[in-house]
Amino acid sequence: MKRRIVMSMLAGAALLTGTPIGGTPAGAADVPARAADAPAEFGTDWHDPVTAAPPVAKPAGKSCEVTLARAQFRDFTPYRGTYTPPGGCGDRWSKVVLRLDGKVKGRQYDRLGYLHVGGVEIFRTSTPQPSPDGIEWSVEKDVTRYSDTFRTSRDVEMLIGNVVDDTYTGVLDVNVTLTFYQGRPDPKSPDRVLTLDGGSALTTPRNSERILAEVYATGSGGGCEEYWYLTVPEPAPYSCKAGQGPYREVQISVDGRLAGIATPFPTVWTGGWSNPFLWYVIPGPRAFDIKPITYDLTPFAGILNDGRSHRVEVSVVGVPEGQSGWSTPVNVLVWQDEQRERVTGKLTTHTTEDLTDSSVYTPGSEHRVDTEGAHRLTVGGYVDTSHGRVRTTVSRSLTGTSTHRWTDGETRDALEAVWTDDESVTVGARTTRTHRGYTMDGTTTLGAGDRLRTVLKLGEHATVVATNGGRRTAWSRLGNSYTGDATYTANVPRDQRHAVGTTSERYRLYGSRGCYDRTLTAVQGVLTEDRNRC
Repeated sequence: MKRRIVMSMLAGAALLTGTPIGGTPAGAADVPARAADAPAEFGTDWHDPVTAAPPVAKPAGKSCEVTLARAQFRDFTPYRGTYTPPGGCGDRWSKVVLRLDGKVKGRQYDRLGYLHVGGVEIFRTSTPQPSPDGIEWSVEKDVTRYSDTFRTSRDVEMLIGNVVDDTYTGVLDVNVTLTFYQGRPDPKSPDRVLTLDGGSALTTPRNSERILAEVYATGSGGGCEEYWYLTVPEPAPYSCKAGQGPYREVQISVDGRLAGIATPFPTVWTGGWSNPFLWYVIPGPRAFDIKPITYDLTPFAGILNDGRSHRVEVSVVGVPEGQSGWSTPVNVLVWQDEQRERVTGKLTTHTTEDLTDSSVYTPGSEHRVDTEGAHRLTVGGYVDTSHGRVRTTVSRSLTGTSTHRWTDGETRDALEAVWTDDESVTVGARTTRTHRGYTMDGTTTLGAGDRLRTVLKLGEHATVVATNGGRRTAWSRLGNSYTGDATYTANVPRDQRHAVGTTSERYRLYGSRGCYDRTLTAVQGVLTEDRNRC
Protein backbone atom coordinates (compact mmCIF):
# COMPACT_ATOMS: atom_id res chain seq x y z
CA MET A 1 0.00 0.00 0.00
CA LYS A 2 2.70 2.41 -1.06
CA ARG A 3 2.08 6.10 -0.46
CA ARG A 4 -1.64 5.51 0.08
CA ILE A 5 -1.57 5.77 3.86
CA VAL A 6 -0.08 9.22 4.17
CA MET A 7 -1.02 11.06 1.04
CA SER A 8 -3.09 14.16 1.21
CA MET A 9 -5.24 14.47 -1.88
CA LEU A 10 -4.03 17.81 -3.22
CA ALA A 11 -3.39 16.06 -6.49
CA GLY A 12 -1.62 18.13 -9.09
CA ALA A 13 -2.03 21.38 -7.19
CA ALA A 14 0.32 23.95 -8.66
CA LEU A 15 0.93 27.19 -6.71
CA LEU A 16 -2.32 27.12 -4.69
CA THR A 17 -3.14 29.02 -1.38
CA GLY A 18 -5.33 30.11 1.77
CA THR A 19 -6.39 32.21 5.02
CA PRO A 20 -8.69 32.78 8.15
CA ILE A 21 -11.46 30.41 8.16
CA GLY A 22 -14.84 30.54 9.37
CA GLY A 23 -17.27 28.19 7.75
CA THR A 24 -20.80 29.12 8.34
CA PRO A 25 -20.96 29.79 12.09
CA ALA A 26 -22.65 26.72 13.44
CA GLY A 27 -24.60 28.27 16.22
CA ALA A 28 -27.47 30.62 15.70
CA ALA A 29 -29.88 28.92 13.30
CA ASP A 30 -28.07 25.59 13.37
CA VAL A 31 -29.09 23.39 16.31
CA PRO A 32 -26.82 20.35 16.79
CA ALA A 33 -28.38 16.91 16.72
CA ARG A 34 -28.14 14.51 19.64
CA ALA A 35 -25.28 12.03 19.33
CA ALA A 36 -27.85 9.23 19.62
CA ASP A 37 -29.57 10.56 16.48
CA ALA A 38 -26.45 10.38 14.31
CA PRO A 39 -26.66 7.79 11.50
CA ALA A 40 -24.85 4.45 11.79
CA GLU A 41 -22.44 5.51 9.02
CA PHE A 42 -21.76 8.38 6.60
CA GLY A 43 -24.42 8.84 3.95
CA THR A 44 -24.39 10.90 0.74
CA ASP A 45 -24.87 14.21 2.53
CA TRP A 46 -23.34 15.75 5.64
CA HIS A 47 -23.13 19.01 7.55
CA ASP A 48 -21.49 21.95 5.82
CA PRO A 49 -17.90 22.58 6.99
CA VAL A 50 -17.58 24.49 10.27
CA THR A 51 -14.75 25.57 12.52
CA ALA A 52 -14.51 26.48 16.18
CA ALA A 53 -12.31 29.51 15.45
CA PRO A 54 -13.83 32.89 16.39
CA PRO A 55 -15.55 34.97 13.70
CA VAL A 56 -14.07 38.28 12.61
CA ALA A 57 -15.33 41.09 14.87
CA LYS A 58 -17.06 43.80 12.87
CA PRO A 59 -17.58 47.42 13.96
CA ALA A 60 -20.93 49.14 13.95
CA GLY A 61 -21.71 51.96 11.56
CA LYS A 62 -21.71 52.47 7.83
CA SER A 63 -20.14 49.87 5.56
CA CYS A 64 -19.68 49.36 1.82
CA GLU A 65 -19.30 46.03 0.00
CA VAL A 66 -17.32 45.34 -3.16
CA THR A 67 -17.32 42.09 -5.11
CA LEU A 68 -13.69 41.09 -5.64
CA ALA A 69 -14.10 37.85 -7.59
CA ARG A 70 -16.86 35.56 -8.77
CA ALA A 71 -15.69 32.43 -10.53
CA GLN A 72 -16.16 28.72 -11.18
CA PHE A 73 -12.88 26.83 -11.10
CA ARG A 74 -12.70 23.77 -13.35
CA ASP A 75 -9.00 23.78 -14.26
CA PHE A 76 -5.86 25.84 -13.73
CA THR A 77 -7.06 28.96 -15.51
CA PRO A 78 -6.90 31.97 -13.16
CA TYR A 79 -9.80 34.35 -12.71
CA ARG A 80 -8.77 37.87 -13.68
CA GLY A 81 -10.70 41.04 -12.99
CA THR A 82 -10.40 44.61 -11.74
CA TYR A 83 -10.88 45.94 -8.23
CA THR A 84 -12.40 49.42 -7.82
CA PRO A 85 -12.46 51.14 -4.40
CA PRO A 86 -15.89 51.47 -2.79
CA GLY A 87 -17.91 54.61 -3.26
CA GLY A 88 -19.50 56.26 -0.26
CA CYS A 89 -17.07 55.01 2.43
CA GLY A 90 -14.08 57.28 1.78
CA ASP A 91 -10.53 55.95 1.50
CA ARG A 92 -9.78 55.42 5.20
CA TRP A 93 -11.45 52.54 7.04
CA SER A 94 -11.56 51.19 10.58
CA LYS A 95 -11.69 47.62 9.26
CA VAL A 96 -11.78 45.72 5.98
CA VAL A 97 -13.17 42.17 5.96
CA LEU A 98 -12.78 39.63 3.18
CA ARG A 99 -15.41 36.91 2.80
CA LEU A 100 -15.38 33.89 0.53
CA ASP A 101 -18.59 31.93 -0.04
CA GLY A 102 -18.14 28.63 -1.84
CA LYS A 103 -20.14 25.62 -2.94
CA VAL A 104 -19.28 22.32 -4.60
CA LYS A 105 -20.97 18.95 -5.12
CA GLY A 106 -20.07 15.55 -6.51
CA ARG A 107 -16.55 14.21 -6.11
CA GLN A 108 -13.41 16.32 -5.82
CA TYR A 109 -10.04 16.45 -4.11
CA ASP A 110 -9.03 19.22 -1.75
CA ARG A 111 -7.53 22.15 -3.63
CA LEU A 112 -5.39 25.15 -2.71
CA GLY A 113 -6.03 28.68 -3.88
CA TYR A 114 -4.68 32.24 -3.79
CA LEU A 115 -6.08 35.73 -4.29
CA HIS A 116 -3.93 38.66 -5.39
CA VAL A 117 -4.92 42.34 -5.56
CA GLY A 118 -2.38 44.51 -7.34
CA GLY A 119 0.13 41.67 -7.00
CA VAL A 120 -0.30 41.57 -3.20
CA GLU A 121 -1.37 38.20 -1.85
CA ILE A 122 -4.24 38.96 0.52
CA PHE A 123 -5.74 35.48 0.85
CA ARG A 124 -4.62 31.86 0.69
CA THR A 125 -7.02 28.99 1.30
CA SER A 126 -7.70 25.32 0.75
CA THR A 127 -11.07 23.75 0.03
CA PRO A 128 -13.22 21.10 1.71
CA GLN A 129 -14.07 17.88 -0.08
CA PRO A 130 -17.73 17.70 -1.14
CA SER A 131 -20.54 15.27 -0.52
CA PRO A 132 -22.41 13.81 -3.51
CA ASP A 133 -25.36 16.04 -2.59
CA GLY A 134 -23.22 19.17 -2.25
CA ILE A 135 -21.84 21.46 0.46
CA GLU A 136 -21.45 25.18 1.06
CA TRP A 137 -18.82 26.91 3.18
CA SER A 138 -17.65 30.40 4.09
CA VAL A 139 -14.34 31.93 5.12
CA GLU A 140 -13.77 35.37 6.64
CA LYS A 141 -10.49 37.22 7.10
CA ASP A 142 -9.52 40.60 8.53
CA VAL A 143 -7.53 42.24 5.71
CA THR A 144 -7.34 45.76 7.19
CA ARG A 145 -3.53 45.68 7.03
CA TYR A 146 -3.77 45.77 3.22
CA SER A 147 -5.73 49.06 3.21
CA ASP A 148 -2.97 50.82 1.24
CA THR A 149 -3.54 48.32 -1.58
CA PHE A 150 -7.30 48.96 -1.58
CA ARG A 151 -7.16 52.74 -2.04
CA THR A 152 -6.71 52.63 -5.82
CA SER A 153 -8.00 50.47 -8.68
CA ARG A 154 -6.00 47.25 -9.06
CA ASP A 155 -5.83 44.07 -11.10
CA VAL A 156 -7.27 41.00 -9.40
CA GLU A 157 -6.07 37.44 -9.91
CA MET A 158 -7.48 34.37 -8.21
CA LEU A 159 -6.82 30.68 -8.73
CA ILE A 160 -8.05 27.52 -7.08
CA GLY A 161 -6.42 24.97 -9.37
CA ASN A 162 -8.87 22.16 -10.12
CA VAL A 163 -9.42 19.15 -12.35
CA VAL A 164 -12.90 18.22 -13.59
CA ASP A 165 -13.42 15.05 -15.62
CA ASP A 166 -15.64 11.95 -15.66
CA THR A 167 -14.39 10.93 -12.18
CA TYR A 168 -13.77 14.22 -10.39
CA THR A 169 -16.93 16.17 -11.04
CA GLY A 170 -16.81 18.94 -8.43
CA VAL A 171 -16.74 22.45 -9.87
CA LEU A 172 -15.62 25.01 -7.27
CA ASP A 173 -18.11 27.91 -7.34
CA VAL A 174 -16.86 30.86 -5.26
CA ASN A 175 -17.76 34.47 -4.59
CA VAL A 176 -15.35 36.81 -2.76
CA THR A 177 -16.27 40.21 -1.34
CA LEU A 178 -14.60 42.98 0.63
CA THR A 179 -16.61 44.93 3.21
CA PHE A 180 -15.23 48.34 4.21
CA TYR A 181 -16.23 49.82 7.57
CA GLN A 182 -16.12 53.60 7.70
CA GLY A 183 -14.49 55.14 10.75
CA ARG A 184 -11.20 56.07 12.33
CA PRO A 185 -8.38 54.22 10.53
CA ASP A 186 -6.70 51.38 12.37
CA PRO A 187 -3.45 52.92 13.71
CA LYS A 188 -1.71 49.55 13.44
CA SER A 189 -2.12 49.39 9.66
CA PRO A 190 1.05 49.95 7.61
CA ASP A 191 1.47 52.98 5.37
CA ARG A 192 2.64 50.92 2.40
CA VAL A 193 2.24 47.34 1.20
CA LEU A 194 4.96 46.29 -1.24
CA THR A 195 5.72 43.23 -3.33
CA LEU A 196 9.05 42.00 -4.63
CA ASP A 197 9.98 42.99 -8.19
CA GLY A 198 11.09 40.06 -10.27
CA GLY A 199 10.53 37.73 -7.36
CA SER A 200 13.33 39.01 -5.12
CA ALA A 201 14.03 42.76 -5.58
CA LEU A 202 12.83 45.20 -2.91
CA THR A 203 13.10 48.99 -2.79
CA THR A 204 11.63 50.54 0.35
CA PRO A 205 10.71 54.20 0.91
CA ARG A 206 13.74 56.04 2.31
CA ASN A 207 11.82 57.10 5.41
CA SER A 208 10.78 53.59 6.51
CA GLU A 209 10.98 53.18 10.29
CA ARG A 210 9.35 49.75 10.64
CA ILE A 211 9.46 46.92 8.08
CA LEU A 212 7.72 43.53 8.28
CA ALA A 213 7.75 40.72 5.71
CA GLU A 214 4.86 38.30 5.31
CA VAL A 215 5.48 34.89 3.71
CA TYR A 216 2.52 32.68 2.81
CA ALA A 217 4.57 29.47 3.01
CA THR A 218 2.81 26.24 2.03
CA GLY A 219 4.15 22.85 1.11
CA SER A 220 1.98 21.79 -1.81
CA GLY A 221 1.99 20.79 -5.44
CA GLY A 222 0.88 17.17 -5.31
CA GLY A 223 4.21 15.81 -4.03
CA CYS A 224 5.64 14.73 -0.70
CA GLU A 225 6.17 18.29 0.55
CA GLU A 226 2.41 18.46 1.19
CA TYR A 227 3.14 16.27 4.21
CA TRP A 228 6.80 17.13 4.76
CA TYR A 229 6.57 16.03 8.41
CA LEU A 230 6.34 12.39 7.24
CA THR A 231 9.33 12.35 4.89
CA VAL A 232 12.37 10.21 5.71
CA PRO A 233 16.08 10.19 4.77
CA GLU A 234 17.93 7.54 2.84
CA PRO A 235 18.22 4.57 3.30
CA ALA A 236 14.83 4.26 5.07
CA PRO A 237 12.34 2.20 2.95
CA TYR A 238 9.44 4.63 2.77
CA SER A 239 7.46 6.11 -0.11
CA CYS A 240 8.40 9.73 0.63
CA LYS A 241 12.08 10.57 0.97
CA ALA A 242 13.64 13.99 1.37
CA GLY A 243 17.35 14.52 1.84
CA GLN A 244 18.05 14.81 5.54
CA GLY A 245 14.47 13.99 6.57
CA PRO A 246 11.45 15.97 7.82
CA TYR A 247 12.94 19.03 9.54
CA ARG A 248 11.73 22.18 7.76
CA GLU A 249 12.52 25.82 8.43
CA VAL A 250 11.44 28.85 6.40
CA GLN A 251 14.27 31.38 6.10
CA ILE A 252 14.32 34.91 4.73
CA SER A 253 17.51 36.73 3.74
CA VAL A 254 18.47 40.29 2.82
CA ASP A 255 21.27 40.60 0.26
CA GLY A 256 22.30 37.02 1.02
CA ARG A 257 22.41 37.53 4.80
CA LEU A 258 20.05 35.52 7.02
CA ALA A 259 17.40 37.94 8.32
CA GLY A 260 14.70 35.68 9.79
CA ILE A 261 13.84 32.07 10.59
CA ALA A 262 10.51 30.38 11.34
CA THR A 263 8.84 27.00 11.77
CA PRO A 264 6.23 26.33 9.08
CA PHE A 265 2.77 25.38 10.33
CA PRO A 266 2.22 21.61 9.88
CA THR A 267 -1.06 21.95 7.99
CA VAL A 268 -3.13 18.82 7.37
CA TRP A 269 -5.30 19.35 4.32
CA THR A 270 -8.83 17.96 4.03
CA GLY A 271 -7.67 14.74 2.36
CA GLY A 272 -4.78 14.27 4.76
CA TRP A 273 -3.68 11.00 6.34
CA SER A 274 -5.57 9.18 3.54
CA ASN A 275 -8.85 9.69 5.38
CA PRO A 276 -11.17 12.46 4.15
CA PHE A 277 -13.85 11.31 6.61
CA LEU A 278 -11.84 13.03 9.34
CA TRP A 279 -12.26 16.43 7.73
CA TYR A 280 -15.62 16.56 5.95
CA VAL A 281 -17.32 18.63 8.66
CA ILE A 282 -14.52 19.93 10.92
CA PRO A 283 -11.24 20.73 9.12
CA GLY A 284 -7.87 20.58 10.85
CA PRO A 285 -6.42 23.79 12.33
CA ARG A 286 -5.74 26.45 9.68
CA ALA A 287 -6.77 24.21 6.78
CA PHE A 288 -8.93 27.05 5.46
CA ASP A 289 -6.90 29.73 7.25
CA ILE A 290 -3.35 29.66 5.95
CA LYS A 291 -1.80 32.51 7.88
CA PRO A 292 1.45 34.05 6.69
CA ILE A 293 4.69 33.79 8.63
CA THR A 294 5.71 37.29 9.77
CA TYR A 295 9.33 38.44 10.05
CA ASP A 296 10.37 41.75 11.61
CA LEU A 297 13.01 43.19 9.27
CA THR A 298 13.27 46.54 11.09
CA PRO A 299 16.88 45.87 12.19
CA PHE A 300 17.74 45.96 8.45
CA ALA A 301 15.96 49.30 7.84
CA GLY A 302 19.24 51.24 7.87
CA ILE A 303 20.43 49.05 4.97
CA LEU A 304 17.12 48.93 3.08
CA ASN A 305 16.51 52.71 3.26
CA ASP A 306 19.41 53.68 0.98
CA GLY A 307 17.13 54.10 -2.05
CA ARG A 308 18.63 51.12 -3.87
CA SER A 309 17.15 47.77 -4.79
CA HIS A 310 17.95 44.95 -2.38
CA ARG A 311 17.65 41.21 -2.77
CA VAL A 312 15.09 39.58 -0.46
CA GLU A 313 14.84 35.81 -0.81
CA VAL A 314 12.96 32.98 0.91
CA SER A 315 14.21 29.40 1.17
CA VAL A 316 13.01 26.26 2.94
CA VAL A 317 15.55 24.15 4.82
CA GLY A 318 15.24 20.42 4.21
CA VAL A 319 13.75 20.42 0.71
CA PRO A 320 15.98 18.32 -1.59
CA GLU A 321 17.93 20.44 -4.05
CA GLY A 322 16.08 20.98 -7.30
CA GLN A 323 12.78 19.70 -5.91
CA SER A 324 9.70 21.89 -6.04
CA GLY A 325 6.80 21.73 -3.64
CA TRP A 326 6.84 24.99 -1.66
CA SER A 327 5.13 28.25 -2.46
CA THR A 328 6.57 31.30 -0.64
CA PRO A 329 5.07 34.59 -1.91
CA VAL A 330 6.21 37.68 0.01
CA ASN A 331 4.46 40.91 1.00
CA VAL A 332 6.42 43.72 2.69
CA LEU A 333 4.58 46.01 5.14
CA VAL A 334 6.14 49.42 5.78
CA TRP A 335 5.49 52.14 8.36
CA GLN A 336 6.96 55.54 7.43
CA ASP A 337 8.17 58.56 9.40
CA GLU A 338 5.94 61.38 8.17
CA GLN A 339 8.34 64.01 9.56
CA ARG A 340 11.43 62.77 7.74
CA GLU A 341 12.24 62.32 4.06
CA ARG A 342 14.94 59.85 5.00
CA VAL A 343 15.43 57.61 8.02
CA THR A 344 18.96 56.34 8.52
CA GLY A 345 20.14 53.54 10.74
CA LYS A 346 22.45 50.60 11.18
CA LEU A 347 22.42 46.83 11.68
CA THR A 348 24.31 46.38 14.97
CA THR A 349 23.79 42.72 15.92
CA HIS A 350 23.72 39.54 13.86
CA THR A 351 24.21 36.31 15.78
CA THR A 352 23.21 32.86 14.57
CA GLU A 353 23.84 29.48 16.11
CA ASP A 354 24.63 26.49 13.90
CA LEU A 355 21.54 24.74 12.55
CA THR A 356 20.94 21.28 14.05
CA ASP A 357 19.23 18.82 11.72
CA SER A 358 19.55 15.11 12.47
CA SER A 359 17.40 12.16 11.40
CA VAL A 360 18.37 8.65 12.52
CA TYR A 361 16.87 5.59 10.85
CA THR A 362 16.51 2.38 12.86
CA PRO A 363 15.53 -0.71 10.79
CA GLY A 364 13.36 -3.52 12.04
CA SER A 365 9.94 -5.12 11.68
CA GLU A 366 8.74 -1.64 12.61
CA HIS A 367 10.90 0.95 10.86
CA ARG A 368 11.69 4.10 12.81
CA VAL A 369 13.09 7.56 12.12
CA ASP A 370 13.92 9.91 15.01
CA THR A 371 14.45 13.54 14.05
CA GLU A 372 15.76 16.52 15.99
CA GLY A 373 16.24 20.03 14.64
CA ALA A 374 16.99 23.41 16.19
CA HIS A 375 18.17 26.88 15.20
CA ARG A 376 18.51 30.32 16.80
CA LEU A 377 18.98 33.78 15.31
CA THR A 378 19.29 37.25 16.89
CA VAL A 379 19.40 40.46 14.86
CA GLY A 380 19.41 44.04 16.13
CA GLY A 381 19.68 47.54 14.78
CA TYR A 382 18.51 51.11 15.13
CA VAL A 383 16.85 53.85 13.11
CA ASP A 384 17.18 57.59 13.72
CA THR A 385 13.64 58.92 13.44
CA SER A 386 12.00 62.31 14.00
CA HIS A 387 11.10 61.08 17.49
CA GLY A 388 14.59 59.88 18.35
CA ARG A 389 16.77 56.81 17.95
CA VAL A 390 14.75 53.59 18.10
CA ARG A 391 16.49 50.28 18.68
CA THR A 392 14.93 46.98 17.64
CA THR A 393 16.18 43.52 18.59
CA VAL A 394 14.59 40.34 17.24
CA SER A 395 15.45 36.89 18.62
CA ARG A 396 13.92 33.67 17.34
CA SER A 397 14.53 30.10 18.49
CA LEU A 398 13.15 27.01 16.72
CA THR A 399 12.98 23.34 17.70
CA GLY A 400 11.45 20.28 16.09
CA THR A 401 11.37 16.67 17.30
CA SER A 402 9.53 13.73 15.79
CA THR A 403 9.34 9.94 15.87
CA HIS A 404 8.00 8.23 12.76
CA ARG A 405 7.21 4.50 12.85
CA TRP A 406 5.86 2.31 10.06
CA THR A 407 5.64 -1.31 8.94
CA ASP A 408 6.57 -2.89 5.60
CA GLY A 409 4.06 -1.86 2.96
CA GLU A 410 3.11 1.11 5.16
CA THR A 411 0.00 -0.71 6.36
CA ARG A 412 0.65 0.90 9.73
CA ASP A 413 2.04 4.44 9.72
CA ALA A 414 2.44 6.57 12.87
CA LEU A 415 3.94 9.95 13.73
CA GLU A 416 4.44 11.80 16.99
CA ALA A 417 5.90 15.30 16.59
CA VAL A 418 6.35 18.59 18.46
CA TRP A 419 7.52 21.90 16.99
CA THR A 420 8.22 25.17 18.83
CA ASP A 421 8.86 28.69 17.53
CA ASP A 422 9.79 31.23 20.22
CA GLU A 423 10.21 34.89 19.31
CA SER A 424 11.13 38.03 21.24
CA VAL A 425 10.90 41.51 19.70
CA THR A 426 12.18 44.49 21.72
CA VAL A 427 11.53 48.03 20.47
CA GLY A 428 12.89 50.62 22.87
CA ALA A 429 11.43 49.76 26.29
CA ARG A 430 8.67 47.55 24.85
CA THR A 431 9.09 43.80 24.46
CA THR A 432 6.70 41.24 22.98
CA ARG A 433 7.44 37.58 23.64
CA THR A 434 5.61 34.93 21.62
CA HIS A 435 5.76 31.19 22.21
CA ARG A 436 4.24 29.04 19.45
CA GLY A 437 3.85 25.28 19.69
CA TYR A 438 2.44 22.74 17.22
CA THR A 439 1.78 19.04 17.91
CA MET A 440 0.80 16.02 15.82
CA ASP A 441 0.11 12.50 17.10
CA GLY A 442 -1.52 10.08 14.69
CA THR A 443 -1.67 6.53 13.38
CA THR A 444 -3.20 5.12 10.20
CA THR A 445 -3.72 1.37 9.91
CA LEU A 446 -4.94 -0.77 7.00
CA GLY A 447 -6.49 -3.90 8.50
CA ALA A 448 -8.58 -6.88 7.54
CA GLY A 449 -11.03 -6.34 4.72
CA ASP A 450 -9.13 -3.22 3.68
CA ARG A 451 -10.61 -1.33 6.61
CA LEU A 452 -8.52 1.85 6.94
CA ARG A 453 -8.58 3.59 10.31
CA THR A 454 -6.94 6.89 11.27
CA VAL A 455 -6.69 8.18 14.83
CA LEU A 456 -5.22 11.66 15.02
CA LYS A 457 -4.64 14.53 17.45
CA LEU A 458 -3.47 17.98 16.32
CA GLY A 459 -2.62 20.97 18.47
CA GLU A 460 -1.81 24.64 18.02
CA HIS A 461 -0.75 26.67 21.06
CA ALA A 462 0.49 30.23 21.45
CA THR A 463 1.25 32.52 24.38
CA VAL A 464 1.93 36.24 23.84
CA VAL A 465 3.12 38.60 26.59
CA ALA A 466 3.79 42.32 26.04
CA THR A 467 5.75 44.40 28.54
CA ASN A 468 6.82 48.04 28.78
CA GLY A 469 9.70 48.86 31.07
CA GLY A 470 9.40 45.36 32.54
CA ARG A 471 5.70 45.73 33.44
CA ARG A 472 3.16 43.49 31.68
CA THR A 473 0.77 45.49 29.51
CA ALA A 474 -1.10 42.77 27.61
CA TRP A 475 -1.21 38.98 27.29
CA SER A 476 -3.09 36.21 25.51
CA ARG A 477 -3.12 32.43 25.40
CA LEU A 478 -4.39 30.31 22.51
CA GLY A 479 -5.15 26.60 22.57
CA ASN A 480 -6.64 24.99 19.47
CA SER A 481 -6.98 21.21 19.64
CA TYR A 482 -8.37 18.72 17.13
CA THR A 483 -9.13 15.02 17.66
CA GLY A 484 -10.40 12.57 15.08
CA ASP A 485 -11.08 8.84 14.67
CA ALA A 486 -12.45 7.62 11.34
CA THR A 487 -12.65 4.25 9.54
CA TYR A 488 -13.74 3.23 6.06
CA THR A 489 -13.26 0.45 3.53
CA ALA A 490 -10.56 1.39 1.04
CA ASN A 491 -10.33 0.40 -2.64
CA VAL A 492 -14.10 0.15 -3.17
CA PRO A 493 -16.69 2.47 -4.77
CA ARG A 494 -17.81 5.39 -2.66
CA ASP A 495 -21.18 3.86 -1.76
CA GLN A 496 -19.49 0.75 -0.35
CA ARG A 497 -17.08 2.43 2.06
CA HIS A 498 -19.30 2.07 5.18
CA ALA A 499 -17.48 4.94 6.82
CA VAL A 500 -17.77 6.00 10.45
CA GLY A 501 -16.00 8.83 12.17
CA THR A 502 -16.05 11.19 15.15
CA THR A 503 -14.17 14.50 15.07
CA SER A 504 -13.95 17.35 17.53
CA GLU A 505 -12.29 20.76 17.79
CA ARG A 506 -11.92 23.04 20.80
CA TYR A 507 -10.66 26.59 20.27
CA ARG A 508 -9.73 28.55 23.40
CA LEU A 509 -8.43 32.12 23.37
CA TYR A 510 -8.26 34.23 26.50
CA GLY A 511 -6.21 37.00 28.05
CA SER A 512 -6.27 40.70 28.78
CA ARG A 513 -8.87 41.29 26.03
CA GLY A 514 -11.38 38.69 27.19
CA CYS A 515 -12.30 35.07 26.60
CA TYR A 516 -13.45 32.82 23.75
CA ASP A 517 -13.97 29.06 24.14
CA ARG A 518 -15.93 26.95 21.66
CA THR A 519 -16.16 23.20 21.07
CA LEU A 520 -17.59 21.42 18.01
CA THR A 521 -18.17 17.67 17.58
CA ALA A 522 -19.39 15.77 14.52
CA VAL A 523 -20.42 12.11 14.31
CA GLN A 524 -20.85 10.41 10.92
CA GLY A 525 -21.10 13.85 9.33
CA VAL A 526 -23.77 15.16 11.72
CA LEU A 527 -22.96 18.08 14.03
CA THR A 528 -23.73 16.83 17.54
CA GLU A 529 -22.11 19.50 19.72
CA ASP A 530 -21.66 23.26 19.49
CA ARG A 531 -20.72 24.51 22.94
CA ASN A 532 -19.56 27.94 24.11
CA ARG A 533 -17.91 28.16 27.52
CA CYS A 534 -17.25 31.93 27.80
